[in-house]
Amino acid sequence: MNTVELIIKKRTGKALSKEEIIFLINSYTKGKTPDYQFSALLMAILLKGMTKAETSHLTEAMLHSGKVIDLSSIKGPKIDKHSTGGVGDKTSLILAPIVAAAGVNVPMISGRGLGHTGGTLDKLESIPGFRTDLSLKEYKSVLKKCGAVLIGQTKDIAPADKLIYSLRDVTGTVESIPLITGSIMSKKLAEGIDGLVLDVKTGSGAFMRETKDAIELANSLISTAKAFNKKVIAFITDMNQPLGDYIGNWLEVYESIKILRGEQKGDLLDLSLNLSGAMIYLGGIAGSIKRGVEIAKEQINNGKAFEKFVQMVELQGGSTKFIRHPEKYPKSKFITKLKSTKDGYVKGINTFQIGMAALELGAGRKTKTDKIDPKAGIVFKIKLGGKIKKGGVVAVLHSQSMDKINTAKEIILNAITFSKQKTTKPKLIKRIIK
Repeated sequence: MNTVELIIKKRTGKALSKEEIIFLINSYTKGKTPDYQFSALLMAILLKGMTKAETSHLTEAMLHSGKVIDLSSIKGPKIDKHSTGGVGDKTSLILAPIVAAAGVNVPMISGRGLGHTGGTLDKLESIPGFRTDLSLKEYKSVLKKCGAVLIGQTKDIAPADKLIYSLRDVTGTVESIPLITGSIMSKKLAEGIDGLVLDVKTGSGAFMRETKDAIELANSLISTAKAFNKKVIAFITDMNQPLGDYIGNWLEVYESIKILRGEQKGDLLDLSLNLSGAMIYLGGIAGSIKRGVEIAKEQINNGKAFEKFVQMVELQGGSTKFIRHPEKYPKSKFITKLKSTKDGYVKGINTFQIGMAALELGAGRKTKTDKIDPKAGIVFKIKLGGKIKKGGVVAVLHSQSMDKINTAKEIILNAITFSKQKTTKPKLIKRIIK
C-alpha cells in the first residue's frame, strides 16, 4: 500500500478499508510513516470525517498496536467510566470505591490534566506515596484484592494513541470526533472491560461546548463500543459551572472524602450516584439504573464505599493518614477570600476561565513539564441561579504566591456575570443515551 495514495483517498472523501487503516496505523507506530505524512492524514480525517465502520477499524488498529489486558482470571463483571473532562470533575475518585463496594470490578486507566481540565492521576498523586505507575501484574493484583484500581496509561497499552494524540495536539486536529473516539475507546477496550459508562460534558468548561456536538460524540463512542460487543450507556452532562465546590488536586481528593463519608450533598453527589448506578446496572447487580443508584447510596450510608477508598489508596502505596484525617494535610502559604463586587443572581460562569484560574494558582500545567502544586486551587462558593450580595464570598483561593492569587482573582471576577432578575439553574443530566 502507498501512504500518499491513501491520504489522497481520504482527502477526496472516500472511505478507507480495514486493511488500509491497519496499514496506516502500524506504519506510523513503527516509525515507517513520518509525522508530516500522518499529519496530512489526520487533517483529511478532520475535514472529511469517517464512517462508523472506519471509526471501528481505526479503534481496533489502535487497540491492537499494544497489549489487551486479560482479566478473565478475576471473577465478576468489569465496568469502567470515562469522562470527556471538565472543571472540578472528580467523579472517578468517588464512583470507583462505590461501585467496587457494590460488587462490580472497576479497572480504570486514567489521564493527566492539561490546560483547563484536571486529571485523575494528578489528583491521586496529591496523596503522598500513591502510585499510578503500577505494572500490569500489580494492576491485576490490586483489582483482585479490592475490586478497584486507577493507573495511568502504560507504554504497552495502545501505544498508537500516545503517538497520534501528541501529533493531534500540535496539528489542529484534536476536535475530530472519529479521532477522539479512537483515542478513548482504544484505551478503554485495552483494559479488559465488559462495559463502559460515558460522561460526555457540554458547556463552557467542556471540550464539546454545544450539546449537539456532545450527542454526536456520545453516539460515535456508543456505536464503537457496541461494535466490540461491550455494554454501554452515555450521559450528556452539564459543564457550564464547576462540578462540586472544590477545584485543584488535593482539594478535590478532600471533597471526594466528604462525599464518600456522606458529609456533602449537591451536584457532585448527584452525578456520582447516577454514574455509579449505571455502572452497577451494567455490571448486572441491579435491574435498572434507578436501583443501581439506590445500591450506590447504600454503599455511602453503610461506610463501605469510604473504607474501599482507604483500601485502594493503601494497596497503591498511598498514605491513609490524610484520607482518614484530611484536616492534617499541609495547607497553602496563602488562603484568600475573593468577594463579590456586585449584588444579584449568578447568571453565567465561564467555566473554562475558572479552570484557567486554578491552573494559574499552580493546580495545573501550562506545558507537560510543569510541576503541579497539589495544595493549590479554588473553593468555589457560588452556583448558577444562586443569589449573592456585594461583599459575599465568591471563592477561596489557595496558592503559594500572592501574585498568582491576584491574577486568579481577576480571571474569576471576569468569568462571572450577574443579573438583577432571578436566573434558572441548569439541568445537570441533559440526556441518557443507550
